[in-house]
Amino acid sequence: MTSVSRPPARTRLLEAADRVLFERGIRATPVDELLRVAEVSASTLYTHFGSKDGLVAEILRVRLEDWRVVWDRCVVDAGTDEARLLAIFDAVAAYREDACHPEGWCAFLGAADELHRGPAAVRAVLEAHTALLSSRLLHLSGPIAGANAQALAEEVALAYSGTLASYLRKYPAAPVDSGRRLAAAAIAAHTSH
Repeated sequence: MTSVSRPPARTRLLEAADRVLFERGIRATPVDELLRVAEVSASTLYTHFGSKDGLVAEILRVRLEDWRVVWDRCVVDAGTDEARLLAIFDAVAAYREDACHPEGWCAFLGAADELHRGPAAVRAVLEAHTALLSSRLLHLSGPIAGANAQALAEEVALAYSGTLASYLRKYPAAPVDSGRRLAAAAIAAHTSH
């Protein structure tokens, strides 16, 4: 009889955090719940991550890299400047489906809401997410809007953030489609000048 080996304790903690923290809430989830789901001791958590906040920062780093890979793929697959800018909406849909992150809304927005004055490690990951969003949208807006690239990037970022918030509200029924239409309207406004 072959026994199935369990993943290492560190992996189990990351998987537990990924499943539980963003469904129930970071602050609403006690450490004991994470330990129970991961089937590890408190000393294991503190050995690998130093604290619950260290675990939160690490799972956000993992998610940021997952998000970056999905978004990269969607941008590469796009055939026009407009499609590359709108690829952020393809990435939202793909990330939620492919990366198995179907929770109510964005882990980064949730963490920013709960931990905006939180530990430096968490704030650093949230800032890295914002930097990726702002720099990439600005870069992708340049070929479309030229001197108005910053304004277009900000408008697409707002449509993206609204899309993510719509998952929490459950309205509109198809947030990605609505966000894409809003961003496409912004693109049209900047290219009609």
